[in-house]
Amino acid sequence: MVVARKINRFVKQGSFIRKMFDEGVELKMKYGTQNVFDFSLGNPNLEPPEALKKRLKSLVEEDIPGMHMYMPNAGYPETRAFVAQELNQSQGLELTQQEIVMTCGAGGALNVIFRTVLNPGDEVVIPAPLFVEYIYYVDNAGGVAKIIKSHEDFSLDLEALDRAINKKTRVVLINSPNNPTGKIYDEESIRQLSSILLKKGKKYGREIFLVSDEPYRDIVYDERSVPSVISLYPFSLIATSYSKSLSVPGERIGYIAVNPEMKDRKKIIEGLVFCNRILGFVNAPALMQRVVSGLSGVHVDVEAYRRKRDLLCDGLLSAGYSLTRPEGAFYLFLKTPISDDVLFTDMLRQKRILVVPGSGFRCPGYVRIAYCVDDATITGAMEGFKAALSQSRQS
Repeated sequence: MVVARKINRFVKQGSFIRKMFDEGVELKMKYGTQNVFDFSLGNPNLEPPEALKKRLKSLVEEDIPGMHMYMPNAGYPETRAFVAQELNQSQGLELTQQEIVMTCGAGGALNVIFRTVLNPGDEVVIPAPLFVEYIYYVDNAGGVAKIIKSHEDFSLDLEALDRAINKKTRVVLINSPNNPTGKIYDEESIRQLSSILLKKGKKYGREIFLVSDEPYRDIVYDERSVPSVISLYPFSLIATSYSKSLSVPGERIGYIAVNPEMKDRKKIIEGLVFCNRILGFVNAPALMQRVVSGLSGVHVDVEAYRRKRDLLCDGLLSAGYSLTRPEGAFYLFLKTPISDDVLFTDMLRQKRILVVPGSGFRCPGYVRIAYCVDDATITGAMEGFKAALSQSRQS
């Protein structure tokens, strides 16, 4: 076999997200882009803020000696200091640049964290629904993903988490606002989770890390906010990126923030910096580090996403669907009218509507609709959604 057995197996399992995206390309070539309603990929359709464009242009035109050379593997000191200050102001923390490691997006950050803290066979407990590539990130570091269900409203099932944690548990990974549900885990849930982890860590004589994946932190609605994990649990790390908040997913710029109160913090940071290098990232992109360090408080127009959320939800409710409005991010996790979410996905595909089945997020019976699209895509898809619902009731 030319391809490694494990990779061959993973490829066959595949990602429903990319599969649907690829099918969308084919449908658009056949029917025209305006006649295909593609909600498959969480690819922000909002342009980056003008402040980012201006800063990028000024940096490119400025003659800065050594601008494209290597820097410390953790990133430029001034960029790390800027990130620390931003977090301190927004979350009431006391971080310094030493607790920040710049990374190639949140995906890079998670791979670096797992490679740093996992020994072969260590378990990472992850609530579902989940971004499926978490499983592969954990495997990259020799770990084992242990998936547990959430409550029906997608809130954390703390009793299930408690039961899942054992002597092999090294990390609990959460994602809030959540992809694919848009759920925000409230502060009380994080406090209770912290208590569980401290109790279990004491019982098993090892630190259990709480890793919070937060690329959607700035995209929240209806005056909600995302609790600060670092302020609530000592053995916590944040993995995040600017991909969604600044609409620059292709630029691969993010960071890791380490709780400054963490025991053996310096060793953890040394490990993160080393793994950033040996995993082949080496360092986060130099130009984008300089760009983001001059954008205090800048993010995309969240109100535009809120309006798209309501346009989609109101349309689906009028069509007869049952749903819960997302609290953040730009995904709706819609309960399917039949139990077979893959079959319902195919019904929608026949109407040239592309969504991702919940099975791809380890939560069958739902589909994910990414509404970071043009308004015309949302309104244009409504007749197809109605037709698919009617078809499902007849099947």
